[in-house]
Amino acid sequence: MPATFDPSLVYFVGAGPGDPELITLKGYNLLSQADVVIYAGSLINKDLLHYCKTGAACHDSASLNLGEIIDLMATDVHTGKLVVRLQTGDLSLYGSIREQGEELAKLGIGFCSVPGVSSFLGAASELGVEYTVPEVSQSLVITRMSGRTPTPERESLESFAAHQTSMAIFLSVQEIGEVVERLVNGGYPVSTPVAVVYKATWPDCQVVKGTLADIAGQVRTAGIRKTALILVGAFLGDEYHYSKLYDAGFTHEYRQA
Repeated sequence: MPATFDPSLVYFVGAGPGDPELITLKGYNLLSQADVVIYAGSLINKDLLHYCKTGAACHDSASLNLGEIIDLMATDVHTGKLVVRLQTGDLSLYGSIREQGEELAKLGIGFCSVPGVSSFLGAASELGVEYTVPEVSQSLVITRMSGRTPTPERESLESFAAHQTSMAIFLSVQEIGEVVERLVNGGYPVSTPVAVVYKATWPDCQVVKGTLADIAGQVRTAGIRKTALILVGAFLGDEYHYSKLYDAGFTHEYRQA
């Protein structure tokens, strides 16, 4: 039996990293029932719109400002239409849903969030790696370099690099040279492995691998200037240790050594 949704709410849906099959089942159900879809046209794979029902109104928000997006949502909610706001990746990372939610609240409209698959997860799948490698790295830093949207001073790339753990750097590939410089200044050896993944899970995905010593030149040669993640850390290297979870000599709640 199809799920039912409340048309008095706006549904924010994470579209996933690019592959249209990587949207959640709940996200798919919402798209298939929505009367109105407001999508981030410069970022999402428009093949996702094929899941929409015939007659659904689909609006590209790339040229709209916040006020225009809210007006569009409010008008349709007030006429009883089911409204979906389709955004890239997962909503909890660089998703700007808080500002949209606060503006909707001023109009007496609530919202519901449906998580998606983030591009940092899609990038790891493209590489066939895990960010947490036993005895190598057990932490992942997700960050970006300061740009037109500033980052807190305490969250500089240098401060994170001092830990030499796994890093996934968003929205920064256009300044790859500066990224490298700051990571090295922060403590990563220049021999640290790096991968740059352009449009993870899309048909035209491109992967560039190297180290902090040579990745900037490779990225420039490849012509990658946006829509790419920078992954940094020893998790990309050769060192690996098996986990204890499946070790025959390791006792836990469900198995005796």
